[in-house]
Amino acid sequence: MKINTNTIKNRALKILTQLQKDYPDPKPALNYTNALQCLVATILSAQCTDVRVNMVTPALFEKYMNADDFAEADQTELEEMIRSTGFFRSKAKNIIGAAKAIVDDFGGNVPDTMEKLVTLDGVGRKTANCILGNVYKQPAVMVDTHVKRLTWRMGLTDNTDPDKIEMDIRNLFSDNQWMPVSHALIYHGRNVCKARKPACNKCNVNSLCPKRDVK
Repeated sequence: MKINTNTIKNRALKILTQLQKDYPDPKPALNYTNALQCLVATILSAQCTDVRVNMVTPALFEKYMNADDFAEADQTELEEMIRSTGFFRSKAKNIIGAAKAIVDDFGGNVPDTMEKLVTLDGVGRKTANCILGNVYKQPAVMVDTHVKRLTWRMGLTDNTDPDKIEMDIRNLFSDNQWMPVSHALIYHGRNVCKARKPACNKCNVNSLCPKRDVK
């Protein structure tokens, strides 16, 4: 399958049109008010539910209010505050390391380019795109576990590597559609096209979907 054919592109646009009707105003599931909080929350969300992260971050953001606070945090204390999100030692180390770089290299401000964001500890393309798209309102493609699963099932990509899937989505949609399709797929993955038991009978894009790997 070649994802750059007109057939695939037309089907992809029909899928997006329907999903935008189903989820007309999707919002990020993580709670944050600025770029730094978005960065921290997204780091915490690795291998953890957004619900759990949102339970942890209110106290975290009350204690650590800026990059200087996180940069100077005691790692053991930070670990205890984020323990319930899992992998808390590596997450605490990455948060502190990223904050130090933000203070030392970027004047205390979270950078607004992919090239600079991915130099921060714990920040890959997924986290960077989340910040760029949701906070800085730049064209960005977020490939989380839902987007990865749904793009494969829907035949929008033959790739399993998130970075390659991101490029496939960029080729299928115009840049002003990248964030809408990311959010729409994430919502659909959470609500209908679930990993273990996809509700194909309740799916409004069922007729457009090859449903690869759905048993």
